[in-house]
Amino acid sequence: MKPLSRALLAIAAGALAACSQSDPAETDYTAYVNPFIGAADNGHTFPGACRPFGMIQTSPVTGAVGWRYCSEYVYSDSIIWGFTQTHLNGTGCMDLGDILVMPSTGERDRAWDAYRSPFNKSTEEATPGYYAVTLSAPDVRAELTASARAAFHRYTYNNADSASLLIDLQHGPAWSEGQYHGQVRECETQWEDEYTLTGMVRNAVWVNQRYFFVMKFNRAVTDTVMLRMSPGERGQRIVASFDMQPGDTLMMKVAMSTTGIPGAKANLDAEIPHWNFEEVRQQAKGEWNSYLGRIEVDGTDEEKTNFYTAFYHAIIQPNIISDIDGQYRTAADSVVAAPGGEFYSTFSLWDTYRAAHPFYTLATPEKVDGFVNSLVAQSEVQGFLPIWGLWGGETYTMIGNHGVSVIAEAYRKGFRGFDAEKAFDAIKRTQTVSHPQKSDWDNYTKYGYFPTDLTPAESVSSTLESCYDDYAAADMASLLGKPEEEKIFRERAAYYKNLFDTETKFMRPRLADGSWKAPFDPSGVSHAESTGGDYTEGNAWQYTWHVQHDVPGLIELFGGEEPFLNKLDSVFSVTLVTTQSDVTGLIGQYAHGNEPSHHVTYLYTLAGQPWRTHELVREVFDRFYRPEPDGLSGNDDCGQMSAWYMFSAMGFYPVDPVSAKYVLGAPQMPGFILRLAEGKTFEIKAEGISEEAKYVESVSLNDKPYTLPYITHSDITSGGKLVFKMTSDKSKAIIF
Repeated sequence: MKPLSRALLAIAAGALAACSQSDPAETDYTAYVNPFIGAADNGHTFPGACRPFGMIQTSPVTGAVGWRYCSEYVYSDSIIWGFTQTHLNGTGCMDLGDILVMPSTGERDRAWDAYRSPFNKSTEEATPGYYAVTLSAPDVRAELTASARAAFHRYTYNNADSASLLIDLQHGPAWSEGQYHGQVRECETQWEDEYTLTGMVRNAVWVNQRYFFVMKFNRAVTDTVMLRMSPGERGQRIVASFDMQPGDTLMMKVAMSTTGIPGAKANLDAEIPHWNFEEVRQQAKGEWNSYLGRIEVDGTDEEKTNFYTAFYHAIIQPNIISDIDGQYRTAADSVVAAPGGEFYSTFSLWDTYRAAHPFYTLATPEKVDGFVNSLVAQSEVQGFLPIWGLWGGETYTMIGNHGVSVIAEAYRKGFRGFDAEKAFDAIKRTQTVSHPQKSDWDNYTKYGYFPTDLTPAESVSSTLESCYDDYAAADMASLLGKPEEEKIFRERAAYYKNLFDTETKFMRPRLADGSWKAPFDPSGVSHAESTGGDYTEGNAWQYTWHVQHDVPGLIELFGGEEPFLNKLDSVFSVTLVTTQSDVTGLIGQYAHGNEPSHHVTYLYTLAGQPWRTHELVREVFDRFYRPEPDGLSGNDDCGQMSAWYMFSAMGFYPVDPVSAKYVLGAPQMPGFILRLAEGKTFEIKAEGISEEAKYVESVSLNDKPYTLPYITHSDITSGGKLVFKMTSDKSKAIIF
């Protein structure tokens, strides 16, 4: 944080009492959200309009080809291609970006890419549920808002010469120009009347996707032109014209569905049956405030902007993809009723099991059972829990099967809105029956690790990530009274020990014959998609600490706390030089821009040096979270980067999510009030916090001294008060 912000903390701290008495319904928390944060090259966020956990994310497109445009938007760009209705938030892969529309004037029968327009950044604005910009070429003011399953566009044509709208159904973000022009497999449309276009598109970039839509206008379409297709294209590009005068407004509603056109129509009729744009905009704002107001933050405006924007990004997904009647299309291309009436997808589990899903258990507990039911339902169709689920299908991206962790964590924390036996069967099947990619359980159990010579890539990372899932499976088995399964999975959870090299003190790739792979460079960064190797978007320096479930066991492997801490110190002092786009936010070898490092700063607390956790958390805050478009050090990864920030701001972090324990760090703001279920509240205070006073001297829970290095989930959800007494004297820092 900037020195000025820290100087204001003492003043802000005095306002906590008044803040705690404020009515959340009277506070506009959306005023502190800046959707442009993370919208530079590496954050991959988008600034457009959406609802919490909604199907629709309608947002501008400034590019669509190459990794830079995973969210279709880069803040520094000056040209807008149009506006699409679905987007991924902070991912490192390309998909969605469905149904591009672009208002235009002048000649219609021109090249499809000639409809793009420059824009002045000063005309652009974004807030939760609303986006607006003035397009210079057609001189059109474009405004977007949304319900959960429908987008609402309002275009004011200041120059109505040949007013028209491009509807581009070929468009979608892609890795290459060839893929951009070839990703659509089927495209069908029909003008049902002069106000209504319906259609279906089937495409494939990352996941095989089929979507249906209905598009309605408040003005009659007077004429249409079908633009010529390029070689390999099957997606239609339609230019619809309207009879308008300067200053007239064209409004358009677009609803989507996975099931069919009737589903899209029902979604639109249920959610936006009228043409009152401002009403939908205000409803969106109100819904966002109803979520953001669940945590009251005491701090500077800059700190509140960071926190509430993180909250906003964290609950954009997972996304509901079931219709208003609960129907959705499965990974087997069948339309069925969702368990519990709602089906969610966009599960970036390799990222989000670490902190985003733990955050949901506190901030949005009413959603957790729905997430679990969705994971289990998809497993029943495809045979295993989702690895990276999108639009109801499987992308097979990343490693591990961390839906196991999400389910086990929910059960450990007391969530019971799902069939536990069915959920455990899904876990057991996922962890024991080999499935298409990255889960060769025969080799895993035969050798006690994934041998590097029998594993195409990521052998070390896959072993360590799978050990955590085995631990999660064992934990749920224990709660369900299944001792045989618990024993098997606990033994497998200890496989991490088989990859620890006592000489180099690293987790190291091992061959099937038991020998170590050589040569060995612990700083060598691996990336399965580009360079291969034995680690996942990382190296041995980062993955050696990937034993979230058994830190005491890892300390023992090192020979005790002192050698463990010496090696851990080296992580933050040995320089890493890499051009790998996913390994960013560096402090030595520590890479905050990627998830395997996220728990590492908290290991100091568990090894007897909490003061070092306090220092490092502050450094990460100061360097890698700024309220600017380029303020994130890496992809937001469907809210994981944001969830790390919020937990760490409050003073704790779920190193081991399944344990239902949060390891204590040091809060970064004067205070928080968590408004929990059943009307309970949990207050967090950082007494005396300042730029210098970054160390925790003592902790109390409900006015009693607290000496454990963690706080439990039930401690928080029961309601109460957690107080950190801060100090600038490192020698006074608490030791648990």
